[in-house]
Amino acid sequence: MTDFPTAISTTCAYCGVGCGVIMQPQADGFTASGEVTHPANLGRLCVKGSALGETLSLQGRLLQPEINRQPVSWSQALDAVARGIQDIIHEHGPESVAFYGSGQLLTEDYYVANKLMKGFIGSGNMDTNSRLCMASAVVGYKRAFGADAVPCSYADLDKADCVILTGSNTAWAHPVVYQRIAQAKKERPDMCIIVIDPRQTATCDIADLHLPLRPGSDAALFCGLLNAMAENDCLDIDFLQTHTQGAEETLRTAQAWTLANTADFCGLSEEQLLTFYQMISHSDRLITLYSMGINQSSSGVDKCNAIINLHLATGKIGREGCGPFSITGQPNAMGGREVGGLANQLAAHMGFCPEDIDRLSRFWESNNIATAPGLNAVDMFRAIEEGRIKAVWIMGTNPVVSLPDADRVRAGLARCSLVIVSDIMRDTDTTQVAHICLPALGWGEKNGTVANSERCISRQRAFLPIPGEARPDWWIISRVAQRLGFSDAFSYQHPAEIFREHARLSGFENEGTRAFDISGLASVSNEQWDQMRPIQWPVNTHAPQGTPRLFTDKKFYHLDGKARLVPITPRMPVNMPTASYPLVMNTGRVRDQWHTMTRTGKSARLMQHISEPFCQFHPDDCPSAEAGDLLRVSSSHGWLLLRAQPDRLQPRGHVFIPMHWNHQFSQQARVDALIEAHTDPLSGQPESKHMPVRIQHWNAAWQAEVFMRGLQAVPPLTAYWSKITQPGITHFTLADSAKPADWIDWLNVQFGIGKWQCQTAHLGDEGFNLLAWSNGELQLAFYAHRRHPSPDRQAIVTAFSQPYASSQERLALLGGRPSSGKGATGAMICSCFAIGEIAINDAVRKGCHNVQQLGVKLKCGTNCGSCIPELKKLIARKLETMTVGDDQ
Repeated sequence: MTDFPTAISTTCAYCGVGCGVIMQPQADGFTASGEVTHPANLGRLCVKGSALGETLSLQGRLLQPEINRQPVSWSQALDAVARGIQDIIHEHGPESVAFYGSGQLLTEDYYVANKLMKGFIGSGNMDTNSRLCMASAVVGYKRAFGADAVPCSYADLDKADCVILTGSNTAWAHPVVYQRIAQAKKERPDMCIIVIDPRQTATCDIADLHLPLRPGSDAALFCGLLNAMAENDCLDIDFLQTHTQGAEETLRTAQAWTLANTADFCGLSEEQLLTFYQMISHSDRLITLYSMGINQSSSGVDKCNAIINLHLATGKIGREGCGPFSITGQPNAMGGREVGGLANQLAAHMGFCPEDIDRLSRFWESNNIATAPGLNAVDMFRAIEEGRIKAVWIMGTNPVVSLPDADRVRAGLARCSLVIVSDIMRDTDTTQVAHICLPALGWGEKNGTVANSERCISRQRAFLPIPGEARPDWWIISRVAQRLGFSDAFSYQHPAEIFREHARLSGFENEGTRAFDISGLASVSNEQWDQMRPIQWPVNTHAPQGTPRLFTDKKFYHLDGKARLVPITPRMPVNMPTASYPLVMNTGRVRDQWHTMTRTGKSARLMQHISEPFCQFHPDDCPSAEAGDLLRVSSSHGWLLLRAQPDRLQPRGHVFIPMHWNHQFSQQARVDALIEAHTDPLSGQPESKHMPVRIQHWNAAWQAEVFMRGLQAVPPLTAYWSKITQPGITHFTLADSAKPADWIDWLNVQFGIGKWQCQTAHLGDEGFNLLAWSNGELQLAFYAHRRHPSPDRQAIVTAFSQPYASSQERLALLGGRPSSGKGATGAMICSCFAIGEIAINDAVRKGCHNVQQLGVKLKCGTNCGSCIPELKKLIARKLETMTVGDDQ
């Protein structure tokens, strides 16, 4: 750490907001704070960003190359990768090889991977997990504007008269953007916030209107809105006539979406729709912020274009506070789009037309440029399963968890001739089926650039030493390329060299024909690159300081300079409920976790808010299941075992399941194992928001929680287990369908308690508790019950670091309670300051009757603000019970 300055400015590792972060070294690690001067967050951080310093341990890291799980040298590993790829190409051709990348890669890594595959191997088979989150948005923008160009900036959110949030639980998925909107609403109370979501999520907390539409009906809603704007003379006729094409047919098609037809299709009342239409018609400046709920659909592109049609028809684009704003899920999904990371693109926003192929061939000095699009993610892994792709290199992602039909993905990879994985973690669901594992640098160790949802390029900087034998992805790919015979084109010594080449290519024979152009940065020195401040593209001689807002001149990237309105015929999702599978499953994020938890799962603090995978459902859809029970959730493709979370705010007939849990954290909770791989025909993006399922109460003979000293314990052999990260100990929740004949024997087989001194509490048929000690230190604590036990987790975790000498303290611990004077925390509500439900309820009882008062007393809600909606609900619930108590 002495090699680095006191504090390092970098960019967050998580979502597409792209927040600037200051990492400050401390005696025991690093703390993270928001960078005040970064335009994406202006000093704000969400709880995940605030906890970045807690995810930097080397526990579980892949630190040496491995072949068949055995450590080897880099030379051996690189030779094996190159030889394997070369042999397969020689026998089966370049189309038998594929690369699968990630929005976690830096732009420089992405560029080199895409260059090797599409420029020198000569196949289009380079795709990315960004296909799963924003491919529909890309195609929607290209159809409308002629380019994949997000027209807005976050600053536009501050100026809008109305913000529509659709297909996004922004409060949890993009908390910093949500807080920016909330702050704008606070400063300008007349600002309208409209949330379109089948569920009543935390985002609805600031909504003036919540439209709980039928899942999948978004396109009809926006077609109805467009028709209403036309009927009420709210269109910008001059803009339509002068700067667009396709308006006449689009408006004629939208006429079918009358008030009555739209209400019926969307499952909304006519009164709700009229309110919606009036709010839009009275708003001069409109932003529509959309994300996975729009994109992850078998008609995702049409949904995107239905939104864009509205903005074009009303002229609400290219000016302050206006625009259709797709917000990405990953920190560098935009960067991947820029370098051609999607299989249907070449680098620098070029396509597979003859002119672009020739241009790229001359720039890269290669005669082997791919001449046709490759396979997108879903088709790529089908080809692996079918044996058409013989070698795949997976970089920085976990497709065995994240792709639809995940069990088939795993089975296909298990049969593949050569599976190469570059990752930071040794044990993921995907590395377990790899032949060669290559240790990559992680966030905080690598140097490069990323681009966020508003086209802002920022630096990710290293502030940690390189661990073990890990190397940058660009270095790994370049060394393999050299072994494949392409040394001259891959002789990079520094990531700034790659960035300069990328910038030069963006301006090469561009002359304003391609939206992406950062040629103004093509001559930066290594030092200038290292010091580079955030800047929005285009960056060229016409816009040397960057471009906050596109289309201000009303010129678009189709050859005639005009935008396109696209006629939309809305359709419902492919998979509809049946008698066998009568409910619709929706998937999404939770507040404190990220993707497949390889990073956030390391933080004990982030695991306290929601500790286990769950299924949220309306109580009437499974009356026999209570909170804390277990549910078996089944589809035609698989089944999961999840914690039951009945909620009357959840719509009847629909269930919600988080996307994050994998086999490192739970026995049977990979949600994508349930999802059939239906894709949008235009974007290839799979439908992850609409899968028919059934739910059944799973009858557990017993449930338990076990806490063990150390971090190496393996899950026991039970039908259900989930791992909850705790500091210095391993914590599992367990359940099984058959009760052990003898608890002591069972615990000895599973955890080897025979070597320790034990103290037990038999609870008859209801349960069994046990503590195990050695040399005055607690080694294991076990709490089993017929129903879900609820020991005070914080008290038990604390006991592992504070020996309990008195019999009274041990007796309290055996009962799962804190000793006298040590209060329980209850469910974690504010992760930033570790404030639990009990403390919040107590503060409300003592007079804190709003969020501001709670913030003054407990600090909860004063950092990232993600917990504010929950705080409001707790306050209301506690005040209601206090009032009832007073009445009685």
